[in-house]
Amino acid sequence: MFYREAGDFKTSYIADSQTFPIKFDRYRYYVVLAVAFGIIPFLINDYWANALLLPFLIYAIAAIGLNILVGYCGQVSLGTGGFMAVGAYACYKLMTAFPDVSMFIHVLLAGGITAFVGVLFGLPSLRIKGFYLAVATLAAQFFLVWLFNRVPWFYNYSASGQINAPERDVFGIIITGPNAPAWATYLFCLIFLTVSAIIARNLTRGTTGRTWMAIRDMDIAAEIIGVNPLRAKLTAFAVSSFFVGISGALFFAVYLGAVEVGEVFGIQKSFLVLFMVIIGGLGSIFGSFAGAAFLVLLPVVLKLLGVDLLGWPTDIVAHLNLVIVGALIIMFLILEPHGLAQLWRVAKEKLRLWPFPH
Repeated sequence: MFYREAGDFKTSYIADSQTFPIKFDRYRYYVVLAVAFGIIPFLINDYWANALLLPFLIYAIAAIGLNILVGYCGQVSLGTGGFMAVGAYACYKLMTAFPDVSMFIHVLLAGGITAFVGVLFGLPSLRIKGFYLAVATLAAQFFLVWLFNRVPWFYNYSASGQINAPERDVFGIIITGPNAPAWATYLFCLIFLTVSAIIARNLTRGTTGRTWMAIRDMDIAAEIIGVNPLRAKLTAFAVSSFFVGISGALFFAVYLGAVEVGEVFGIQKSFLVLFMVIIGGLGSIFGSFAGAAFLVLLPVVLKLLGVDLLGWPTDIVAHLNLVIVGALIIMFLILEPHGLAQLWRVAKEKLRLWPFPH
């Protein structure tokens, strides 16, 4: 009986349009933030940070960015790995060229550079869509990986062709490099994820989000009623690439520390983030969190159950992971196209009516 709208009277437009109209949802949101910022940093260790928390935080940012483009604007993209590489290499060049500038500025500028590149590769969306746009973004993926491999300036003429994150600090606390404490890297990524989610949520609920969804549902009808398709599509590419670039910068500088573009940001990375969006739910910010959490947690759970508990070979468990992900994608596309977010939404609706049968 605690999950009800009865008694939550709205007395202003601001209260009526708030993100969480039910008090229980707002309190739960504040509790989650309090635990994330106030409790986990005191309990975290290197294993939990590197195996679960940092990948989840970074992939969630990338999934939010891709969901804006695919889920809200309906523009298919297979170049997420390439745009993450742009963010990583932009952050690397900024870190080495301006060592005294804050890491916050480096990551934001890397996202801005990626947004500019995303707009350039988003120009074909003005003339093509669907399968042809997917092929165009796939070409962007291969071109960007080739560019970072073949132009030595991007990796500062290193003999190995690999980029390594120099040690940097924020307010005297080391954020990058092997000496960075787990709680500091976790909080650094958590701040970016929280701000990104708030910005994305407000964008999708406002005028910009409505224009994206109008283009997604029927672009010709949207243009007839006054939506500018040029502005809508390019802003979707820009905002999406901005978030993806931030995730690439964090993935390189904070999480891995050293990157070889072909191995880390290949086509597999693009498909992984796309699978997060499909499983989590298209057109849902919560779905981006759910998909990222599921695909980060699944390999760890399978390793604990299959390898450590049952003694299965590691390669069998790795293939089982692929089988489960593929089966879930097929199942969600057929039975529930809106993914885990829709299942969560249905569960909340049932909880609002419980114990009544209607």
